[in-house]
Amino acid sequence: MLVCDFAYRIEENNKKRVGTRLNGFEKRREEKEKQILEATFNLLNTNASQENITMEKIAKEAHVGKTTIFKYFDSKENLIRKMFQSYIEQLIEDARKIVYDDRPFEETLIALSQNKINYLNKITQQFYLELMNYITEKNDNELSLLMRQFTKENQNMMLDLFHRGRKEGKVALKYSDEFLINFFQTLIEGMSKPYVYERMKPYTAEWTEILIKGVAP
Repeated sequence: MLVCDFAYRIEENNKKRVGTRLNGFEKRREEKEKQILEATFNLLNTNASQENITMEKIAKEAHVGKTTIFKYFDSKENLIRKMFQSYIEQLIEDARKIVYDDRPFEETLIALSQNKINYLNKITQQFYLELMNYITEKNDNELSLLMRQFTKENQNMMLDLFHRGRKEGKVALKYSDEFLINFFQTLIEGMSKPYVYERMKPYTAEWTEILIKGVAP
């Protein structure tokens, strides 16, 4: 019995050591991937087009060997796609945190707008254009699916926010869910156009204020 218990403890300890090594390996891998993605973002966010960004430049910016990048991402095309995907996922996560932070309607809407301003201020026009072109021109099922999920979740979050606004007396009852969603979707699609984006970027706070007043009772 003692021998069996001892053998069992040895086996469990071995499993823990293997698990620790695997967790350490996975953590280092995640950190390395994040390091490479951030380097790619930094380079693409300097008004440089994808064609002018080489794997050598990315490796230098990330302080890794070029072979390391290929090990994690296979190709430059896949790396660019993963970087855009990571950027979109962060947008979704930040918006989700704001909407479900249980703040009043107006405060939440202002926070969402401020978050949008912060993201727009962090990126160059070239990065924005590259992102929009990639989404609209590339035949990428995974990224297209992510964008559809983002759009659907964004609509659901906005509906939850509108319902909260109605309960607080901040959104007029005469405006239907369908109208409000279409209204906001029109604004989003309009802001996605490069020439509109450049003209409206400095006035995000103003059109947010007008928007709040526009849906009020």
